[in-house]
Amino acid sequence: MMVKILELFWINWSKGIKLILSDGENKEEIGGVRKTKNGFDAWAKTFGYDPGRAIKGLNSLDEGREFVESFQPWDLYDLGRGLVVEPDVRND
Repeated sequence: MMVKILELFWINWSKGIKLILSDGENKEEIGGVRKTKNGFDAWAKTFGYDPGRAIKGLNSLDEGREFVESFQPWDLYDLGRGLVVEPDVRND
C-alpha cells in the first residue's frame, strides 16, 4: 500500500495567490487571495454556505493570507488535519 504525502502550500496565479492541498496527483483549491481595484479579496473553502469565510477590501496580500489560514480550511479533509502551510509561495 502506497501512502500519499499531503502538501499544503500557496501558489501564485495571475490575480493573486491560491491555497492548495495536494496529494501529489490531485490538487484541491481551498482558499485564495486576489487583488482588485479596491484592495484584496480573500476566501476560505467551506462545505455549505458560510459568508463569514470571505472578505473584501483588505489592505495587503499578507492580510488576505492570514484571513484564509485562520479558518484552517484543510481541516475539512480528514487527511489534511494537522498540516502546516509551507511558508513560501510557489510559482505555478
